[in-house]
Amino acid sequence: MYFDEHNPPHFHIRYNEYRASMNIKNLNIIAGSLPAKVRGLVEEWAELHQDELLKIWDTKEFHRIKPLV
Repeated sequence: MYFDEHNPPHFHIRYNEYRASMNIKNLNIIAGSLPAKVRGLVEEWAELHQDELLKIWDTKEFHRIKPLV
């Protein structure tokens, strides 16, 4: 997350040569693209941590969130 960014609340994803941004509220890709399998994993992770991601966006208090296991 970049805290000087614009709404809607979102986070950035980097995977090899792919770049994308995902809306935290509806988990849609709002910019860029990802391979389908990667998008599914990111969406699964974001859904599990959606409340935490929104809290980070609102408070601008960044901390690492556990990856999928």
